[in-house]
Amino acid sequence: MTSNHFATLVACLTAALWPRITDAAPASKIDLAPCELTGSGGFAAMGARCGHLNVPENPDDPGGREIALFVAVIESEGSEVPTDAFTFLAGGPGQAATTSFVDLHRAFELVRRDRDVVLVDQRGTGRSAPLECKEDEALLGPSPDAAALMASLRLCLDSFEADPRFYTTSIAVDDLERVRRALGYETFNVYGGSYGTRVGLHYLRKYPDSVRTLILDGVVPADISLGPGIALTAQQALENMFLRCDAASACVESFGNIATLFAGLQNELREQSRSVRLADPVTGEQREVEFGYDRFAIAMRLLSYAPESVAIMPLLIHEAANRGHYGPIAAQSIMIETSLSEALSFGMHNSVVCTEDVPFLRSDDIDVDALKKTYLGAGQLELLQNICNVWPSGTIDPDFKEPVRSDLPVLLLSGGADPITPPAYAERAAQTLSNHMHLVGKDMGHILAPVGCVPRLMSRYVSEASLGNLDAGCLDAVAPMPFFTSFNGPRP
Repeated sequence: MTSNHFATLVACLTAALWPRITDAAPASKIDLAPCELTGSGGFAAMGARCGHLNVPENPDDPGGREIALFVAVIESEGSEVPTDAFTFLAGGPGQAATTSFVDLHRAFELVRRDRDVVLVDQRGTGRSAPLECKEDEALLGPSPDAAALMASLRLCLDSFEADPRFYTTSIAVDDLERVRRALGYETFNVYGGSYGTRVGLHYLRKYPDSVRTLILDGVVPADISLGPGIALTAQQALENMFLRCDAASACVESFGNIATLFAGLQNELREQSRSVRLADPVTGEQREVEFGYDRFAIAMRLLSYAPESVAIMPLLIHEAANRGHYGPIAAQSIMIETSLSEALSFGMHNSVVCTEDVPFLRSDDIDVDALKKTYLGAGQLELLQNICNVWPSGTIDPDFKEPVRSDLPVLLLSGGADPITPPAYAERAAQTLSNHMHLVGKDMGHILAPVGCVPRLMSRYVSEASLGNLDAGCLDAVAPMPFFTSFNGPRP
């Protein structure tokens, strides 16, 4: 999931009914040819075989406009290929599966030895008719005012040939089933990360016979509507960092009470932003940026996603609060804004979030006073509602917000310090999954797949389609990166 600014780029969609793909429906074929997949920023590459599957944009109008789903198959390294394949569902919402998998591919190398990997850029992302807004840059700065935001959204909508009402999870799972059938696999072993867990759960609900195994990493079930919880879980992750620093002698000796430093910096930046001249961390060019509280809050929240970036947070806070050195944290905010702009299709993000989250927020369930006490605050809720007044309504399956019930073996993964999908979300999903295992990495962040022994656990689960032989105790040996006490790294 994205920062509070990016969470506001969403659309409010109304309910409608969509049919399930029936066994009688003819399966198309996908012609695959050699291709190369690249990761974020183009820094990594993998060979694959790629093709397209044409599907109706509006499933209720099969003779209408079509879109091409981009499909990639990374063939198994083994000599005997099972009839089931492994598929990876990306997060965001708005990330491309082909790009995200390359970024995380080392976590799945053991799985790839024995099974093909099937990657489908979900409709509206990557190379599957992406819903990208040329006006994204206007939305990435600190606190765009409501009028500017609404104008940018309207310009974005006007630029689309696509109809954004049809880029939702309820339709995307039908696309995934079409791809499975077109490629001829009997079943999928499904991995979903973050928003991808919501897709995976709904795919299991709608096509239970097509799922052999299901891994949910950073779980956000559909019956939880994201919005007000974002600020609360982000605050919990920040306070976890404070506690860890207080318990680490090197952190305390270097920075003192980091919570006090944070509070002072918070007050300063709320009163007045700083003009910071720095070398752009992406282009290397000298530039001047306005660094205010909103940019600071976004940086803090997204740095909380991984223990590797949490490790530098006290140092960044100290540099700004005690030395007036805002360059390092401003550079982090620029890198975050750039990477999110490149990674997410904001139009698809809008369509999904406001279909499945914003319409289900009830004012009686929102503790505004509690939100105001968090460092992210409560301001995003009004902005979310404003955006939903602009973005067109879409479609959702009638049972979408109900818990998914299954006796399939399901592996759930959570980071104990995840700032967006805390372990409690996975526990909620697990209540109706009668055969599950939930593993929590202490002090870990968002997405556990590449951490410690987790790749080995995932591989064994997929191989055996059973949770019985998984040694969850291996996660006890995993510890977060120590805090940096200088820009040279942690204290020796």
